[in-house]
Amino acid sequence: MAEIRLQDLAHSYSAAPQGHDDYAIRAMTHVWEQGGAYALLGPSGCGKSTLLNIISGLLVPSEGQVQFDGQVVNELTPQARNIAQVFQFPVVYDTMTVYDNLAFPLRNQGMDEPRIMSKVHEIAEVLELHPLLKKKASNLSADEKQKVSMGRGLVRDDVSAILFDEPLTVIDPHLKWKLRRKLKQIHEQFNITMIYVTHDQLEASTFADKIAVMYGGQIVQFGTPRELFERPRHTFVGYFIGSPGMNLIDVTPCDGGVRFANTEVPLSAALNARLAELKPQRLQLGIRPEFVHVWEGQHDEAMHAELVHVEDLGTYKILSLQLDGQPLKVRLQEDQPVPQRSVYISFPSQWLMLYADDYLLEVAP
Repeated sequence: MAEIRLQDLAHSYSAAPQGHDDYAIRAMTHVWEQGGAYALLGPSGCGKSTLLNIISGLLVPSEGQVQFDGQVVNELTPQARNIAQVFQFPVVYDTMTVYDNLAFPLRNQGMDEPRIMSKVHEIAEVLELHPLLKKKASNLSADEKQKVSMGRGLVRDDVSAILFDEPLTVIDPHLKWKLRRKLKQIHEQFNITMIYVTHDQLEASTFADKIAVMYGGQIVQFGTPRELFERPRHTFVGYFIGSPGMNLIDVTPCDGGVRFANTEVPLSAALNARLAELKPQRLQLGIRPEFVHVWEGQHDEAMHAELVHVEDLGTYKILSLQLDGQPLKVRLQEDQPVPQRSVYISFPSQWLMLYADDYLLEVAP
């Protein structure tokens, strides 16, 4: 397994890039530690697959270095980098049996047949492929083929890393959770460096120890699922992570805090001082629907909002509110009473975020 370092890495498909908009990957320095389970999360077109293909060697970056354990590998092929990559759609040899598909990369290495048999059966057991080992791959369903494709990547125990590019796209929904858990178990069992590309936050959270959130060709935050949820460092992370995403309200500075329309929200002295040092083009308050406090009745510390809609999702409810002209989402637990028309809410200070030009404004503890 390898530590993978991206040093001052950037990539453009343009021969003569002029600015940020010409780069699919903007300049970044990032480290994937040896033996970690990582997810690369973001919407379509943000640069996830481009970055993965640069790591694997399918693409040579325009600028910067890819390093494996400190060695620059920019000019090395995927084979020379010893990378296993599983793509969005299954790549199998249809004329071979499932057993031979799994054995193929091991035979290429010159491994002896008893060892090959042991490794193939080990992975077949993990992925529940034993009943299919003698079947031709051409006779498999799409999700069975993808399991074989994943098995081909996992059967080798000498790889630097295994890269997954949205591997569960063709998998039936009821099997996705099971396969994610299988991948997690394989990682824990074999301690393989894994990077899993997805646009699905649930897939990322259930697979990875740490998630790199990509937006506009950049990794805007790298952290645990809990860190991304509780303290998003970029407005995109707040919006993209969570269901529904973070409430974001455009505000302007005022004495002691910020305001929107006729509503003033106080801020700490330290945050007010930090804000006074800056001149952001855009200032936003952020709070997650889960963290908005709903009072049972009128309260001196509460703001008055109008109830617009209630969405009952069984174990919780989503309230759509209007707060001084601003739309707001609030999540209520199943046992909380649903207010009628008038709703009294407050924003607990520990969960209230302030963003200047999309980045979290923080003060030293």
